[in-house]
Amino acid sequence: MSPFEGKIIQVHPDDNVAIVVGAAGLAEGQALGDGLVATGRIPQGHKLALTAIAVDDPIIRYGEVIGTAVAAIARGEHVDEAKVRLPQAPTLGDLPLATRPAPVLEPLEGYTFEGFRNPDGSVGTRNVLGITTSVQCVAGTVDYVVGRIKRELLPRYPNVDDVVGLNHSYGCGVAINAPAAIVPIRTLKNIALNPNFGNEVMVIGLGCEKLQPSTLLDDRPVRIYENTEAADPEANVLSLQDASFQGFGEMVEGIMAMAERHLERLNRRRRETCPASELRVGMQCGGSDAFSGVTANPAVGFATDLIVRAGGSVMFSEVTEVRDAIHLLTPRAIDEEVGRALIEQMAWYDDYLSQGQADRSANPSPGNKKGGLSNVVEKALGSVVKSGSSPIVDVIGPGERLRRKGLTFAATPASDFICGTLQLAAGMNLQVFTTGRGTPYGLSMVPVLKVSTNSQLGRRWHDIIDLDAGRIATGDASIEEVGWELFQLILDVASGRQQAAADRLGIHNDLVLFNPAPVT
Repeated sequence: MSPFEGKIIQVHPDDNVAIVVGAAGLAEGQALGDGLVATGRIPQGHKLALTAIAVDDPIIRYGEVIGTAVAAIARGEHVDEAKVRLPQAPTLGDLPLATRPAPVLEPLEGYTFEGFRNPDGSVGTRNVLGITTSVQCVAGTVDYVVGRIKRELLPRYPNVDDVVGLNHSYGCGVAINAPAAIVPIRTLKNIALNPNFGNEVMVIGLGCEKLQPSTLLDDRPVRIYENTEAADPEANVLSLQDASFQGFGEMVEGIMAMAERHLERLNRRRRETCPASELRVGMQCGGSDAFSGVTANPAVGFATDLIVRAGGSVMFSEVTEVRDAIHLLTPRAIDEEVGRALIEQMAWYDDYLSQGQADRSANPSPGNKKGGLSNVVEKALGSVVKSGSSPIVDVIGPGERLRRKGLTFAATPASDFICGTLQLAAGMNLQVFTTGRGTPYGLSMVPVLKVSTNSQLGRRWHDIIDLDAGRIATGDASIEEVGWELFQLILDVASGRQQAAADRLGIHNDLVLFNPAPVT
């Protein structure tokens, strides 16, 4: 990345466009040196032609073709989305697999955080009681009970950070036996196993739903709670339609009684020093702009490599924001099997979009375009930078759990909410979320650190953004410096020494399941 007199940034020497730096943008007639003059007003983050570009000639950013010119573009002209023709996506049949030698990354030793170690060996960054629901019908009741638990029970268990209802819109009125139904079902199963819940699985159901609570317990014994004096102290399933309950009040008291047993066990957990190798970090971006691939995402990529060097686990996701850069990723697969798994996830999603009579041009969003991103190719090239330079050791499907330490591609849609839900199911214990346009997004189950791509947003949203990476664009900090800063912030937040802004403000989004199966 080479700044051009501090007013524009040309990422790669081969680029024939650069993005504008500075909140005021460029004024018409503004000289930039070397005879380059803006031919009209160009907003911050938007592209300016460094050379004359003929019709049908390639438009190059990040050293890659992001499209072709719809019409002739003069040197110094604003290159907006209307002037860029979307190219074809890379074909999947002839991509190079595992051809890039793995970079030599020196192990990073001695870094630790204070976490909650679980019986299965995983480590949580928070100590949370998660109440799983088997069907949306019970969501209102669970929300009501969670409020009472927080007021009446939680103060008695000071080592428990929170109680959350894992509500969703699934469970009934769905084709539960359809092949694609495996995605939401395994997602719900695996969310309950997230390290931050301390292996305390508790399921509330209605009773008549298609997705029976016992299904969510997988291989765990089902212990039904009944409203009797001899209620099972190890109960993990309660159905509101159980005949032992007389009225809403008894249902609520039953849930609270069952929750208290789980709180008692969670309260015995204590933070202990754990190696950084126990980090499971999800990397995501949303409300992106043209700076995402220049500042925040490269810094996140540097932090990704640090976590991998420390022996930890990192996942990056968002199939539609990877698809057009897949040719840059398959060479990084650790072996051909992992490379083929990457291709299979791309092909599955291509087919999924086709069945819905949609295509990749539905991304980016209007806000992304206002931030200077012309199309999904440009967005993808900036998005995959979050993955750093480490080899890709595994690929998991939507809703599956992490299997290996190192860098994993966790296949998800690009939707912030669905991606976050699926990364939660994969087992992340902390998430890093980059944004250029801004979003108050957060999750109640894991800390979410938000990194701004430009300092204008960092200053304007000073109490929502956790780290400003916009300093990279202005030359006030390097990618490496911000990457190290983020790595240390991850350790501090994972240890409970520092609180993510979203948690401090109590901003938390709902879970949103990815359900590609039919609804009946």
